[in-house]
Amino acid sequence: MISLQVVSGVFAGLTWLLALGWVAQWVWWRYGVPRVPDLTDGAGAALPELVEESRSLPNLTVIVPACNEQAAIGATLHSLLDSRGVALQIIAVNDRSTDRTGQIMDDVASDFARSGSDTRHTLDILHIAVLPPGWLGKPHALATAAAKARTNWLLFTDGDVLFSPHALATALRFAESEEADHLVLMPDWITHSFGERAMHGAIHALSVWSMRPWRVADPRARDFLGVGAFNLIRRSTYESLGGFTALRMEVLEDLRLGWMVKRARYRQRIAVGPGLVSVRWSDGAWGVVRNLEKNLFALYRYNLPLALAACGGLVLQVALPLVALVVGGWARAGALVLYAAVFGIYVVSKRITRLSPVCFLLYPPAAALFLFAHLRSIGLALLRGGIVWRGTLYRISNLRENSGSFW
Repeated sequence: MISLQVVSGVFAGLTWLLALGWVAQWVWWRYGVPRVPDLTDGAGAALPELVEESRSLPNLTVIVPACNEQAAIGATLHSLLDSRGVALQIIAVNDRSTDRTGQIMDDVASDFARSGSDTRHTLDILHIAVLPPGWLGKPHALATAAAKARTNWLLFTDGDVLFSPHALATALRFAESEEADHLVLMPDWITHSFGERAMHGAIHALSVWSMRPWRVADPRARDFLGVGAFNLIRRSTYESLGGFTALRMEVLEDLRLGWMVKRARYRQRIAVGPGLVSVRWSDGAWGVVRNLEKNLFALYRYNLPLALAACGGLVLQVALPLVALVVGGWARAGALVLYAAVFGIYVVSKRITRLSPVCFLLYPPAAALFLFAHLRSIGLALLRGGIVWRGTLYRISNLRENSGSFW
């Protein structure tokens, strides 16, 4: 029989192996995060004024899809209309909303037309009443609006995002200076509770094993990114990739667009910019779990064994250090090193997450809730036979048929 001492030694070894993995992640992020450009640093903060003074106004089409966003869409459109240093063609899409979203869009457009306050901007409203077969709602809304774009640059965003007056001019000038084809600007997450912030912090901490934002610009690296709040792309690049028509059944259309850009070896860039772009993504910690309902199983391309393997890895991440603290000895020492490294991730990532390292205090329960979100996403999709998004059920068989690997 295997002795208790051997079992204890193996367990301590596993704990230390995981701890050393976290230490390695901390080292990589410690030296990698400063390489992510901050558009509010130094000369970048002055770019919008330079644009205005030179009167060399770049052109940009901003596409804003919205389904039942009556609480936020007005503020989003007003923030875009207040943009300085850039001429905007704004196309807002009311995608089959059953609330007042469409009416609010029309009211904002009418008020803007009557005011004549800024002739550099235009605001067009599209109303979609019927979703064609073979499409998900959001890709269809994005593709429909993009077909009406008149500029060389497209910004795909969401109906609950807020922009500072200089955000678009700053981002566009940076993209042009970098000769980028695609730019992701990381938004600020507007949170109203410590639970929300704890969830965001835990999700980011666990994602460091698979994400290296500073390597996105490296054409030799596989790292890529796409964010629904701010995907800025050259129109020629968008069209060469087939646009959202190529993603008509894609739940993670923002991330998949970033994957397509990187796979085609176009120039992709990522940047941060505190205060430039912000979004209220969830209402409380449970709101984070609800928002992940459609995303997590889709992330694993509806591959059940792969998704369950990922859940097994999360079980290890959540349970192993907690059990090690109880067991004591070398296992406890390994768990303490592990948690110290995780805390270090919170500290060095603040430049990207804008979260206080204090959020680490709830890392264990937040990580466990993230594991539950995985299991819930998988379970609901299997029980329903598909994914429910904005009130519409999309069958797993159709989603699998039209999905490809991220790896």
